[in-house]
Amino acid sequence: MLCDECGKNKSTVHLTEIVNDQITKLNLCEICAKQKGADAEQHFGIADLLAALSDVEAQTPASAVGSTAVIAPKAKCQNCGLTYEDFKKVGRLGCSQCYTAFKASLTPLLKRIHGSNQHLGKTPNPEFTKEMKVSYKLHDELVAVRAELQKAVKREEFEEAASLRDKIKFLEKKIKEHKN
Repeated sequence: MLCDECGKNKSTVHLTEIVNDQITKLNLCEICAKQKGADAEQHFGIADLLAALSDVEAQTPASAVGSTAVIAPKAKCQNCGLTYEDFKKVGRLGCSQCYTAFKASLTPLLKRIHGSNQHLGKTPNPEFTKEMKVSYKLHDELVAVRAELQKAVKREEFEEAASLRDKIKFLEKKIKEHKN
């Protein structure tokens, strides 16, 4: 699919804008997307959203949030040098170490945005067929048994580990049968 702006390059970015209940979809190449991105940031960017949300967290007393203390805006990532103020302006972290450096402020911010500060995964649609639900249950059980096996090996309980290994083989066979 070609870019809706220039009509020359392959579109790799797909934007959906909703203004006054009017939906506008744009398929853009990287060059046009960067230009549009600059325009979009002038209207309302992710940095504005993050700054607003983090400002709300900063104004919340520590006792209301729990024992979580919000870090000072002068805090700096030791790896890339990004400050928390820079993060609020740009809306992007500089490196993976920033998550650790700004953990005290990011945890309540992520909880506010996502409803949790821990990834919970997606849940299947309740309209899935019974077979699909059984398949999910088998898969979840397999994951749990694999975790139990790791714990048994660490505890050097090899008889239990052998039993769990056999259970894993059985569950893998059941899952394979279910797929066919």
